[in-house]
Amino acid sequence: MNQAVIHTDGASKGNPGQASIGVAIELLDGSKKQYAEKIGMATNNEAEYRAMIFGLRKLKALLGSKKAEKTKVLLKSDSQLITSQLRGEFKVKEPEFFPFFIELWNLRQEFKTVEFETVPREKNR
Repeated sequence: MNQAVIHTDGASKGNPGQASIGVAIELLDGSKKQYAEKIGMATNNEAEYRAMIFGLRKLKALLGSKKAEKTKVLLKSDSQLITSQLRGEFKVKEPEFFPFFIELWNLRQEFKTVEFETVPREKNR
């Protein structure tokens, strides 16, 4: 069984403001990849969603479709709101989040399992 851990973070200067995302991917074989990019104007929550989407897309690209289907993923984020929405604990009330939520929901179908965990900001590396 393949396993991977993805740490994601999104931030903006202002809300909305200039935003960036960061993603760290750890594979079971011990290999690690880190990514960061500016995404332009976005809210903090949009940046958090976009970081998660980027992380799952990047992991699938690294593994390939067949290996991704056999991989269990633990996605860690310091955004309690979004991880709770993705676990079904909170409703997605903001219409601007619907496309991000749907894309993430569809992306998780590409893997064996995807679990979402909220971690304290200082441990999200």
